[in-house]
Order: sequence, then C-alpha cells, then structure tokens
Amino acid sequence: MDREAGASGQMRVKMAAMCVWTAALLLMLPLLLLGPRPTGAFRAPFDQRPPPEQNGQGRTETRGRPEDRYPREESPDGRQRSVRECRRCCDPGEDPPAAGYASPIYPQLHPAPPQYQVVPQINITILKGEKGDHGERGNSGKLGRAGTTGPQGSSGYKGAKGSVGLPGEPCKTHYAAFSVGRKKALHSSDYYQTLVFDTELVNLYGHFNMFTGKFYCYAPGVYYFSLNVHTWNQKETYVHVMHNEREAVILYAQPSDRSVMQSQSLMLALELHDQVWVRLFKGERENAIFSDDFDTYITFNGHLIKPKSEL
Repeated sequence: MDREAGASGQMRVKMAAMCVWTAALLLMLPLLLLGPRPTGAFRAPFDQRPPPEQNGQGRTETRGRPEDRYPREESPDGRQRSVRECRRCCDPGEDPPAAGYASPIYPQLHPAPPQYQVVPQINITILKGEKGDHGERGNSGKLGRAGTTGPQGSSGYKGAKGSVGLPGEPCKTHYAAFSVGRKKALHSSDYYQTLVFDTELVNLYGHFNMFTGKFYCYAPGVYYFSLNVHTWNQKETYVHVMHNEREAVILYAQPSDRSVMQSQSLMLALELHDQVWVRLFKGERENAIFSDDFDTYITFNGHLIKPKSEL
C-alpha cells in the first residue's frame, strides 16, 4: 500500500511540472514568432506633419517633390525609399489624447470633437396600444344644487289637431227629496219641542231621519222646503222651521173659534251635514196643532233644486 501511494504522488508531481512548462511555452510563442519589437518612437501620421516653412516675404517655400521632404535609405535590393518618422498615437485599451493628435513638436491641427450626451427618446405612438372595450357604468353621484330658472323659450309651432277621444262617463246627477207626515195631535208641554213625524211618504236615499225628525244634507246645494199644519180651535199655533240651531222661518196662527190649514215655504242653501227640522214654541198661551189617527193633517216636504257643483 505504501509503494502504491508513493508511485501515485510522483506521477502527480510530474503532471504538474508538465502543465507549468506547457503554459510557459504558450506565453512565449508569440515572441518567438514575431521577433523583438522595436523600441524606437512611432512615426507621426501624415496629417500631423509640420507645416511648410515660410520665407521672409510671407510665401510658402516648397522643397521639391514630396519624396524629397523625407530622408531616404537604401533597401537590401539597392533601391532607395523615403523614411517617414512615425510617432505613437495610442495603443489598444488606451484613450486618445484630450488635445487630438497634438504633440510638443507638431501643433494641434484638428481639435478634439466635443462630447455630446446621448438622450434616448421614446416614440409614444409606438407604445400606444389598441383601444379597449367600454367599462361598466359607475354609480350615480349625488344630486347637485338646483340651478336658477332660465329665460322662457320661444313659442313652438301649433301642432296638428288630435283625434277624437273615447266618450266619457255620464255626468253624476245629485238627487235629494223627502216628504213626511204626522197623524197625531201635539200639545206643547215643554218650552221647546221637536216635531217628530210618524208617516214616511218619500225619503230618497234615507236623508230624512224619522227617529230624530231631522233632514241631513248629503248633497250640498239649494233646497226647497214647505210645512203644512192644521190649527186647533181656541188654541195658538206657533211653529219654527230650523236651519241647524237657527230659526229660518215661523208659522203662526192666532187663537180662533174655527180651525184652518196653515202653511209656510222657503229655500235654503245647505252645506254638507246641515240639518233642517221643525219645533214647537211655547208662548203665553197653550200651543198646539191638530190631527187625528185617521187622516194626515201635518206634512213636511223638501227637495234639491240645484247642486252646489253646478252653481
């Protein structure tokens, strides 16, 4: 085992040495192929050659042919060629001089171009996408304050005559009428006494209440009323036709040896729920009206002449 470990270690050392020698040869190969690099200065470009000399009169003196301006040397084949001095400009990886191609010997012919900062510009029309679909309608906002009323506009043109409409409902006709009587005589034992009737001749829609002896107005308008009574011998007849609690008219007959028929009539403008009724009034003497159980001597009538809606 120790021998095998020692042999493998020597092999690794030999391989490492060979890698080092191979790398060294690769680095020296360009120098061996290209030869030594001249250490002299590079020739200046043609554009940076010195300007021609001027004589005392301001004229430029020429030096003959262009090839006579530079020194000559013989080539190995015996021919002469002009030698132009080259000067170093810049090597790869180095920035050019800030003063262009200027040097201490040659003046600056072309100044360095100004440095500009490139600002990228984006064309918005290229980035604009296609028109999208309409979105959903949003919620309604709060109502604003009401504005002032504007001026009245001009009158429009008169429209065409319309067609005949459907026939309307028939007009409502209001009716009210009653006629009642009494077959019993009545003597006034109280100061005031309501005259109640016991015979119903006509009572349209039941507007006259037989229990209270009063007519109730349910169709406002103008009414006609009449009262007929039979007086009693040697007795006074004193009767009022009442409108609500007010005496409208009076029916009166003085005491006499014979009885007679006495009547009173009037017209009243009634409102809704007004009342019309008859009462006996007790005077200084006995007040009475005559009747019997067989015939009707006392009647009270009333009917609507014209409703209030037609007045």
